[in-house]
Amino acid sequence: SHTWERCGLAQALLERGCPRSAIEDPRGSSVFLRDRPVTSHVREPKQRSHQITQLQPQQVLLHLRPGEPQNFEVKFKRVEDYPIDLYYLMDLSFSMEDDLVNVKKLGIDLMDEMRNITEDFRIGFGAFVDKTVMPYISTTEHMLQNPCKRKEPCAKAFGFHHVLGLTRNGSLFEELVGGQRISGNMDLPEGGLDALMQATVCEEQIGWRNVTRLLVFSTDGGFHFAGDGKLGGIVLPNDGKCHLENNVYTMSERQDYPSLAHMAEKLKEKNIQTIFAVTEDVVHLYEGLKEIFPKTAVGTLSSDSHNILQLIVDAYNALTSEVIMDHSELLQGYQVEYNTSCKGHVVQTGEEGRRCSNISIGDEVTFQVSVTAPPCGIAPEPSRLLIRPQGFGEEVEVQLRPLCQCRCQEHRVEDSPQCSGGRGALECGACRCKEGWVGASCECDAGVSAGEGAVALCRRDNSSEVCSGRGDCVCGECVCHRPRRNPEHTYYGKFCQCDNFHCDQYQGRLCGGRGRCDCGVCQCSLGFGGSACECPLSTATCLAPDGLLCSGRGHCVCGACVCVDARFQGPVCEVCLSCPDVCTLHRECVLCGASARDRVEERCRGECGPLNVTLVSEPGRLPQEQRELGSRRCRERDARGCWVHFSHQAERGNISAHIHIALHRGESALLGCSLTMVLYLIPPINNYSFFKLWNKKGGENPFTVATPAVLTVHCG
Repeated sequence: SHTWERCGLAQALLERGCPRSAIEDPRGSSVFLRDRPVTSHVREPKQRSHQITQLQPQQVLLHLRPGEPQNFEVKFKRVEDYPIDLYYLMDLSFSMEDDLVNVKKLGIDLMDEMRNITEDFRIGFGAFVDKTVMPYISTTEHMLQNPCKRKEPCAKAFGFHHVLGLTRNGSLFEELVGGQRISGNMDLPEGGLDALMQATVCEEQIGWRNVTRLLVFSTDGGFHFAGDGKLGGIVLPNDGKCHLENNVYTMSERQDYPSLAHMAEKLKEKNIQTIFAVTEDVVHLYEGLKEIFPKTAVGTLSSDSHNILQLIVDAYNALTSEVIMDHSELLQGYQVEYNTSCKGHVVQTGEEGRRCSNISIGDEVTFQVSVTAPPCGIAPEPSRLLIRPQGFGEEVEVQLRPLCQCRCQEHRVEDSPQCSGGRGALECGACRCKEGWVGASCECDAGVSAGEGAVALCRRDNSSEVCSGRGDCVCGECVCHRPRRNPEHTYYGKFCQCDNFHCDQYQGRLCGGRGRCDCGVCQCSLGFGGSACECPLSTATCLAPDGLLCSGRGHCVCGACVCVDARFQGPVCEVCLSCPDVCTLHRECVLCGASARDRVEERCRGECGPLNVTLVSEPGRLPQEQRELGSRRCRERDARGCWVHFSHQAERGNISAHIHIALHRGESALLGCSLTMVLYLIPPINNYSFFKLWNKKGGENPFTVATPAVLTVHCG
């Protein structure tokens, strides 16, 4: 066997005769390496931050067979009293002067309010204006000293100033913020994205912990973004790194503003949730950022920021009540899918399977995570995946180990005698030839094998491709390739001229699903035939209820009746829309037979032809009607207006028939015919009603009855 023939579906290998013990069929698995339960409540101060668990498990090892998903469960519980870090980033341009007054009083009030949520709350402060070059600010000497255009001096313009690291001291917040002065710039957009980037990436200087991270961004203006720096002659892209020296951003005049996508990437990487507290006239700008930035809330700030405290609390509650699972960047070919039932127990899949809303403190939600590895040739090496809920500091580390090796490779035999005396290594029953040797047993010199003489042996004729373009010529023999689209497809034959997947199809299936494809020809299963095994060989589907094939009027072809007489149709040629009714067809024969009394006279034989006629005494003795078996009951009126009852039973495909005719015995001159009469009511005269009896032909009292008869008339 060629090497590729030794691989396939387990069932296919068993059918080829491979022992089950020799088949390597590794399956994927998941192992929880760290599985600490979620914390129910934060009870002791020492437990905060590093000992609190909201996400379970913490570390998972996945052995992944390519194309086979591995599933595991991730639990998230919103823990009561979870620590919070909040950094307040404020626009100190001149238009925010009245807002600064209220922000100066924010520290202690915010500390008191947040104690209702957690005992472990820290707050910090930073400020921004814009880049300190034209045209963002005026660079004249007096405007540099006092950019506010008034007698009372303002602070010099700056890009970003980190004022206070995260602290539990609300009084210190009010003291340092109270010492801030307003500044000014020239254009309406501000340099807020520069400040937001530095507050995000300068983790050590800001003092961010691995807890809930909130960043409040307060402004009444828009923002500059990547490309706007060219107006000031700044073309160097923002590198997304920390550039704080003495708490001042030093690259303001040398690096462009960050792009929105770059900013979103850093917020996601640092796990920061953003609250934009902005005035009404610019709310629409920041609402657009919610579609780009992770875990973002936008609140409308009053003209003097007096509602900032409630805005922060409301935004925090909105952000933390939604859990959105996210993961780090995947290697090529890997797939990750989520589904969850959240609190409503309605299963959500796809993009919605990553999120749960309206999660209260103490609620626990479960996510089902499915990871699928690509084929071994795409990503064979071990890798790592990080799964985390947006805005929360914890993560699940998933170690990915593709199953791309077989256990038999551990028993590789170098220089094996089975490989032409040591010309290769025996691995998993196949020779891995050394350089310069080819063949199933490394028996051929690679140089000789590639010669014209050897290659000629791999062509069907001079005009054909080597191995029909489906294989390689090795040692004068074709080694066929394996089609990649389906593991069950193969090329074979001396010149790889055959395959098992180019055959006729029926109902969209190869060989109708009733056979196998062998070198372009369907080898049908027992009971089927045709080029695509579309024809059942049995005639059972062509049998009429009377047991005749196609009711004796056609031939059974491919399991269906082909009617010889064009007048007939139906599954078994049983329907003839243009044919006379069987009752009408045999009327003359029946009426002739009925008049013959005891036997069918010779004069009736011309009318009845091959019909078998039997006379019975009365209609009740006629055979019951069974149309599905070809039996009919009929009645026909004779020349005297009498009804003659008879039955018709088809025989041998309606070629002949048996007819039973009912006769009434007695002295009635009309042989028991059923009289059809009409009663006409004459309007009452002198309280008497008169009736006349008429026969169908309109004659009055036309009947002569030999025996006494009683006519009973019931009038309503």
